Amino acid sequence: MSYELTIEPLGQTIEIEAGQTILDAALRAGIYLPHACCHGLCATCKVQVSDGEVDHGEASSFALMDFERDEGKCLACCARAESDLVIEAEIEEDPDAENLPVRDFDGAVSRIETLTPTIKGVWITLDEPAGIRFQAGQYINLELPGGIGSRAFSIASVPSAAGEIELNIRIVPGGEGTAYVHERMRAGERVRISGPYGRFFVKKSARVPVLFMAGGSGLSSPRAMILDLLEEGFELPVTLVYGQRSREELYYHEDFLALAGKHANFRYVPALSHEPEGTDWTGFRGFVHEAAKAAFDNDFRGHKAYLCGPPLMIDACITTLMQGRLFERDIYTEKFISAADAQQIRSPLFKAI
Repeated sequence: MSYELTIEPLGQTIEIEAGQTILDAALRAGIYLPHACCHGLCATCKVQVSDGEVDHGEASSFALMDFERDEGKCLACCARAESDLVIEAEIEEDPDAENLPVRDFDGAVSRIETLTPTIKGVWITLDEPAGIRFQAGQYINLELPGGIGSRAFSIASVPSAAGEIELNIRIVPGGEGTAYVHERMRAGERVRISGPYGRFFVKKSARVPVLFMAGGSGLSSPRAMILDLLEEGFELPVTLVYGQRSREELYYHEDFLALAGKHANFRYVPALSHEPEGTDWTGFRGFVHEAAKAAFDNDFRGHKAYLCGPPLMIDACITTLMQGRLFERDIYTEKFISAADAQQIRSPLFKAI
């Protein structure tokens, strides 16, 4: 059984299957609805139902209060149609968004490499020769066996090599999904992914210098975005400030040094926060925000900044950027939010993209 879902103010009507969430139906039709946690906890995907009935599913009573339900609001990430629907959503047009429909893809793990003591590189060759269409910076959901479910991972490779995608996966203490990848996944294993997801991509139409600030496995999206920019001949300055704790954790370091040597407009600033004294490290010692402040002499005006990494790093970087005269309209953060993360307080100044 299926129903008709009309999305205003677009005036576009799509099909929604019984049991399918409003968000999933929209994304698979190439219509982006704002969202973040996908667990019914953060309220980013709240929409108004102006006609029809829904099952609210697992919507948290904090994210969707009783009086809001009575007013006809629902959370698109967990609401399911029980009749034809008309919804009203806040949809902002983005000239840089390709609005690619979400699809399912089958493939096989082609290789697995240890990038750092805590990060695995996983390459997946898709059955479709053309691969998955995506924008550099977007992510996919990877289905894991044994009832584990799906997990979201950024694509670390470029769209031009979409037949084989690369994921950089950090093991999370107590995380069932990342433990499977690190301990049990093997080359040749059949997998299924869905995507692309997310609104994290370079605002190329702005034609301004670009600053990436990344920590840990948060390097995935910036790596794809940087490689994509350089591949297409982007001529404005591109800077990557990337931090890890120690040299053994600083992956793709040599590759970025080589890129900086090859492209005059690309600058690479690595930073180590806990590298032991007495080693041969001659780069910056400290945190990402400190390295950026030193590299730009605390003046970030005229840039667009893209931040990926642990929440504490993101917060410190936002503070530093604002102190250096870069503000909300030019700062973008990757919003990977787990069910646990979604319950944390986030700055109301920054919307998920």
